[in-house]
Amino acid sequence: MSDGYTSRLEESRAEKDEFFAEHPQSPIPPEDRESFDGLRYFDPDPDHRVEATVRVHDDPEPVEMETTAGPNVRYLRVMSFEFELDGETHTLSAYRQETEEDAVLFVPFRDKTTGQETYRHGRYIELEPETEPTDGDRVVIDFNLAYNPFCAYSETFSCPLAPEENWLETEIRAGERTLTE
Repeated sequence: MSDGYTSRLEESRAEKDEFFAEHPQSPIPPEDRESFDGLRYFDPDPDHRVEATVRVHDDPEPVEMETTAGPNVRYLRVMSFEFELDGETHTLSAYRQETEEDAVLFVPFRDKTTGQETYRHGRYIELEPETEPTDGDRVVIDFNLAYNPFCAYSETFSCPLAPEENWLETEIRAGERTLTE
């Protein structure tokens, strides 16, 4: 990975740490912020920045996602991404809430690090392509940007759980880790 990419990633991580430590809307409970010394991450890894082929779902199917603390939330499965990682082909689905047509693409996932080195309910990636992807387009999925939902830090949040179709049978040793092991 180029030095520019790594330094931008590290700068972004430092900004997030500052937000979590100081901002009133931080998911870190106020009583824990003074002892909070930053999130834990895997080292940046160019192999976990993959190019994926897009398959658009012309008639998106609704998907009910369970949450960590409450009623299910309804999303639309708008597209799928097929990519190679560690010599194997994988597929992840991307979702949007029904009411948000132009929203970011939400990609919740679990992998073989889930519950061990990463949050027990999985992590998220959000994609904001400059233009709406079409069938056959190639997009970059950067697992170095995978993050834990706010519910990983406080039970006051309710977060969608990755549906089983987004459970990867490989380790994604990139992005955010748990605060403790």
